[in-house]
Amino acid sequence: MSNKLDNKAAAAGSSSSSSSPRHATVTTPTAAAPLAMTNHKKSVFVMIFIAIILISATWKQQAAFFETLDTNQLLDQLYNVPLLDAVIRDTSSSSSNSIPSGKPRNALQKRKMMKATIIPTDVNTQESSSKKPLNIVLFYADDWRFDTLGAAGNPVVKTPVLDQLAKDGMLFRENCVTTSICWISRATLYTGMYLARHKFEMLGAGRTVNGVKMLWEPPKNETIYALLKHHAGYHVGHAGKLGLWLDIDNHKNMDFFVNEDGWHYSERKGKMWHITEKNTHDAMTFLRGRPRHKPFFLNVGYFATHAVDGNPAQYLPQSSSMKMYGNGTVIPIPVTGTEEAWNKMPYFFGQNNEGRTRWRWRFDEPTKHQSMMKNYYRMATEVDTSVGTLLKELEKQGVLNHTLIIFTTDNGNFHAEHGLADKWYPHQKSIKVPLII
Repeated sequence: MSNKLDNKAAAAGSSSSSSSPRHATVTTPTAAAPLAMTNHKKSVFVMIFIAIILISATWKQQAAFFETLDTNQLLDQLYNVPLLDAVIRDTSSSSSNSIPSGKPRNALQKRKMMKATIIPTDVNTQESSSKKPLNIVLFYADDWRFDTLGAAGNPVVKTPVLDQLAKDGMLFRENCVTTSICWISRATLYTGMYLARHKFEMLGAGRTVNGVKMLWEPPKNETIYALLKHHAGYHVGHAGKLGLWLDIDNHKNMDFFVNEDGWHYSERKGKMWHITEKNTHDAMTFLRGRPRHKPFFLNVGYFATHAVDGNPAQYLPQSSSMKMYGNGTVIPIPVTGTEEAWNKMPYFFGQNNEGRTRWRWRFDEPTKHQSMMKNYYRMATEVDTSVGTLLKELEKQGVLNHTLIIFTTDNGNFHAEHGLADKWYPHQKSIKVPLII
């Protein structure tokens, strides 16, 4: 990130813990319109934050996260919103099991404060007019596996903005999706439910029962969009790929909705757009047009690095990116990207297997493998640049240090490992995805 970003964040963090991640330090704006925030709404925010951590992580990953987490630091971030002071004062005066007032001195006191906030009290308190919960920006990319990041040890791909976020925040190195298919993974994120609960088995259709397509079965008023808008008072936006191909009361549960999916270049109102450029433009429109008196949630649903299915070129980066990853860059062939490895796959992986078919589209010749992977990495770098552009806008608006930043993806991707391409199967390359908070 730029020195300007770092210096501003460091200055904002001087009033709290010096070890707090610079981009995530919570500060209170000096001027804000009135916003009443009840304990219930605060609880919704906290539970949604924890849900985002748990949705795609296994029990082992969850345990590792909470074991190694600097609890003081995390709770400083979540509870440096001054509503907590009112909750502490009220419960101290109305309960024999009082919570210590003032700033907590240790993790145990903060856990007590968490309990006091998550469990609604009978005290009707309101937050003062200048205090808001954290804004949330979710950068949600597509077909992007865990090691398509410099911070994850990839020696080729250039992702300086995301690398800096990983350095300033937390990079989850063992984060996995439960089902490596776009729409199922996205339905899980939007609902907090596994496939067994949300039942959204097929894109645009859901499950089929007695010949009837059941479409979207989870309550539409319980998605992350609906909860944040209707229960937590957020201004809610979506810019980019929703990935469901059906309506979940989008315009009722979102204040801003633009869905772009399935293309890399397309003309819109006389202008030719690249989809990552369009995703950035739409996200910027939301950020600049939002009401300043409300907290906001924005999902930037990048279509990159998803291929264009059916297009022989597969990956179509912006023309300005073609100078990156030139002839001097050599993409390593995976150790298991051999015919021998393919022949060791189970018998039901035949030549007509979809993963094998897409391997022929992308990786069946060494020169094709180099070309495809360079274009894939170019599109990843374009997303990284977009994230940087939007972070700078948050900084310009003075809300960067009051915004929770999350980067993750819907599933991983085979890059010729085991003689396969794309996703679906439960190998690490397919289910393991990045998560930065």
